[in-house]
Amino acid sequence: MLRGEVCGRSASARTRSRLPFSSGSARCKAPRHGGFGRGTCWSATAPSAAAVANEAGAPAKPGEGKVTQPVERKGMIDTQPPRGTRDFPPEDMRLRNWLFGEFAAVSTAFGFEQFDAPVLESEELFVRKAGEEITEQLYNFEDKGGRRVALRPELTPSLARLVLQRGKQLPLPAKWFAIGQCWRYERMTRGRRREHYQWNMDIVGVPGVEAEAELLAAIVMFFQRVGLTAADVGIKVSNRKVLQSVLTQYGVPPESFAKVCVIVDKLDKLPREKVEEELRALGVAASTIDGVLGALQLRDLEALAALLGPESEAVAELRKLWELAAGYGFQDWLVFDPSVVRGLAYYTGTVFEARDRAGQLRAICGGGRYDKLLATFGATDNTPMAGFGFGDAVIVELLKERGLLPAPGHRVDDVVVPLDGALRPAAAGIATALRRGGRSVDLVLEAKKMKWAFKHAEKLGAARLVLVGTSEWERGAVVVKDLAKFEQKEMPVAELTAGAAPPPAATAA
Repeated sequence: MLRGEVCGRSASARTRSRLPFSSGSARCKAPRHGGFGRGTCWSATAPSAAAVANEAGAPAKPGEGKVTQPVERKGMIDTQPPRGTRDFPPEDMRLRNWLFGEFAAVSTAFGFEQFDAPVLESEELFVRKAGEEITEQLYNFEDKGGRRVALRPELTPSLARLVLQRGKQLPLPAKWFAIGQCWRYERMTRGRRREHYQWNMDIVGVPGVEAEAELLAAIVMFFQRVGLTAADVGIKVSNRKVLQSVLTQYGVPPESFAKVCVIVDKLDKLPREKVEEELRALGVAASTIDGVLGALQLRDLEALAALLGPESEAVAELRKLWELAAGYGFQDWLVFDPSVVRGLAYYTGTVFEARDRAGQLRAICGGGRYDKLLATFGATDNTPMAGFGFGDAVIVELLKERGLLPAPGHRVDDVVVPLDGALRPAAAGIATALRRGGRSVDLVLEAKKMKWAFKHAEKLGAARLVLVGTSEWERGAVVVKDLAKFEQKEMPVAELTAGAAPPPAATAA
């Protein structure tokens, strides 16, 4: 039964008086009645689905809705999420699902398997080798059992723990990917929040730069899938061994290497004077600072080879990586930049990060090789590993800036509308059969006017409106309205639900 329909009239009179193209203005005051809402009118005679659909017609486009600000009332909770975090209402969740779908599609195209791990991990997992900066940004605390735990700031240590857990039972090489939430208590800027989702792809057990080339190819494929080009994004590539060789040449002690890496990683974030100041605070001489920073400004592999010598392992690995990139066809995306070292202490070889060419945003993604990570967690042998982390925040900013951000809508295939309260079980059965057949179905759960039903179906982008009326149902049929063609026909229920899977068989408890 449609809420607000007049009672005590014929079907045609009811339709004329209440439907949107009616010229009548008759009104009905229904008696208060247990089980019916205030103002609801009802009758023993149900409207015909065909008559209602014909006279209702297609609705006008709904107007733009207004966003209302929450009204603060005494005792009301704070309706905003904690600082640095986000809500995902349906429209944002659709975008997130699209992005995660692209992440997963690329990963599976490269033959990777998905994994996940707890967001809450032992604090020690991140303190051991993540580096001082990450350690300072941990969301960490002591749980009720007296254990030190932390919300993961990244996914790689959890991967390392899982690899150690599997031990020799894990066949190598292993190619795993994950999409998970990470937390860092850091200063917020554009594209940087205190929680974010991160896509990781990691290869375990491949010692050569072939692993890095495969990972870079996956990143480039993602960029291409979402409409970005090498003119939009450049992937800066270097090798931690470059900086290590330069520091050795200038007499910087090995124990200072990790701290120097953290400082050098700030070259694109801080003025050079500030970087020099931090290096001096480590005890690095002024002449050494000039030499080191000068070497990191080189943008040509041959110039680097001249500085480090023809036998340089770092130069050889970089040359091989560029050769592989040419084979894959993504060399135009690569930019040699020895100042890229990545702030995390566990990197041991190739390092890279993708940035927008305009330089307006922070790094989109970054990664590299970390062959010694498992040993820092107690493994007796080093296991070659390479991977990257790709956050969700910066890429959304970039796609928005380039006009490439999609606006995925909420769509269903069918909207099923019972035209009388007594027909709700029948409508539920039709919706169930259609859903089992693989269609997305919105079942209208309360009495509504036909004008509302049309607008609702249009808002959902539905292909069909299925009207369950008394006279048609008695003939074993319903009225199906094609919302694209504005055509309707009576269709037997058996024909409508053909192909639906049978209900699952009941099993004994």
